[in-house]
This record gives sequence, C-alpha cells and structure tokens, in this order.
Amino acid sequence: MDIGSLRTFVEVADAGGVTAAALRLGVSKSIVSRRLARMEAELGVQLLARTTRGAALTEGGITFRDHAAKICAEYDIAMETILPAGDLRGGFRIAAPLTFGPTHFASVIADMARMNPLLQVRSSYSDRFVDLITEGFDCAIRIGHLTDSNLVARKVGYTPAIYVATPEYIARRGSPEKPEEFGDHDIVMQGTESWFALDGDRLINLKPNGRFKADNAVALVAAALAGVGVAGIPKELIIDHLDSGALVPVMKRYPPPTLGIYVVRPPGQHPERKVRVLTEMMIACCQNLCKAIMLRDAHRVGAPDLEMTNLRS
Repeated sequence: MDIGSLRTFVEVADAGGVTAAALRLGVSKSIVSRRLARMEAELGVQLLARTTRGAALTEGGITFRDHAAKICAEYDIAMETILPAGDLRGGFRIAAPLTFGPTHFASVIADMARMNPLLQVRSSYSDRFVDLITEGFDCAIRIGHLTDSNLVARKVGYTPAIYVATPEYIARRGSPEKPEEFGDHDIVMQGTESWFALDGDRLINLKPNGRFKADNAVALVAAALAGVGVAGIPKELIIDHLDSGALVPVMKRYPPPTLGIYVVRPPGQHPERKVRVLTEMMIACCQNLCKAIMLRDAHRVGAPDLEMTNLRS
C-alpha cells in the first residue's frame, strides 16, 4: 500500500465522495476508485459505503482514516526533514479569519502555494474559532486577544483598534468617555468576548451590553454605521468611514489595546517546516500592514514628519 493510496483515501473521507476528492487531487474519478478498491482488497475491509450522494465512512473506515491521516502527515514531515532546502510538500490545512483573511492574508497563502508546487493547500476562512486538532488543521491565523489554551502561538504582528459610533447615535445616547459609562450603552460585538480599555499602562476590563451580535467584523461595521450602538473595530476596516465622518471615535482617553495577529498550531516539540515558512511570510505581511496603517494615520492628521519617524523606529 503506497502513500498515494493512503492520501487518496483521506481526501475521499474528508471530501465526502469520489468526485470531490478527484477534483482536490487533480486526477480522474476512475483513478480514485481504483486506488480505493485496491486498498480495500489489501485490507480485506470495506472502508467506504457508496451512496447516491457520495461516500460515507464505515466503522472500519472511520478508525482507519485517523491512522492514515497521521501516516501521511508523518511522511510529509520526514520528507521535509531529509530535504530541508527542497520544496514543501504534502497537505497543508490553514484556518484564517474572514475578517482580514481574504483581503490581507489570502495573498500570502497563495504566494506560499505558488513557490511550493508540491504543496497541497486547503484554506478555510471563518471568524469562528476552529478546533485545530479535532478538525485536522495544521495551523490557524488569528486576530485579537488569545485565550489560554494548549495551542502554541507565535505573534506575527498587530493591528490597532478603535471604539466608534455614529454622530446620530451620539446625539441620541451621548458618547461614552469613561469605562464606567459603557454599561449604559448599546454595544455591537461578536459574542461574549472580553472588551478592554487602556488607562495609561493599566488594562481595564469593560462590561459591554451586547445588543447586536454578529460573527464577523464586516457585519459589525454595518451595524455601527446604522447607528445600532458603539463598536470596537480594527482601524484598518473603517479608515474611510473615519475620514468621511460617518463614524467618530469615542472613549478617546481610554483606547482599546492593539489586537495581536498570531499563527497558532497544535502542541508539539517542533513546528512543521511549512508552518514555520507561513509564519515568516506572515511576519513580513504584517509589517507592511502596520506601515500602511501608520502612513494613512499620519496623512489623516497631517503629520508627514511623524510618519517617517515612526517608520524608522
């Protein structure tokens, strides 16, 4: 039984059928079917139950899928270890946020695939915190304040955030200017996440009243623009609305801390080389992102000298 057959079985199991797996692998359906039939004959066990909608794992297939996936992953690591200067190869599953992901990080992942033609990239974009281990991801890109977990995290950059509301909301409800005033306002937020404010170097835990909740920041921007409530948003997403005056800063004396950008991976003694490569590429991407935000901020306040000073520091 060769590694190609094992990889084919894992793809069929994950894709839910022969047709989808063939598209992922770039081979014909007949090749996939032959590989599966040969595996089942060698094992003497039916791994997949064919249905009109695709293929479902049998009880034996469920057990064998986990072992096959681990074998494929170990094979990829072994190949990268003995060929450290060669192309990355094998499967690489990345979870990225819907906020910033398609607009800022997708090009990094695409460049990584272009530079490594033997790498099979599977990227998923969602602001949901995926379970890397259970769902089989090699790593994830995350933005915000990380909660304690058993994952290994590497900070690759940051993005500034800001508390904002519309002039209409402020005229109707007033502008929160102190942390203790937050409880009197409607808040636009993703879920039950903690909100913080900085009082100098001191971090204050706010108590937001989440009237409107959505699972991604783009929807939160829309709600903030509609005057639903106060929002805490990465500045990069609303820079044009700040320029136009559609949104105005609140809590200016107590701003939110910057949001970290991280590459997180399951625990292990050494990260896979493909995770290390993505991490280095993300560091370069985030440096450019931070510079772009600083440039725009400097132009907005009319301080080109300060802009260049910050970029040199």
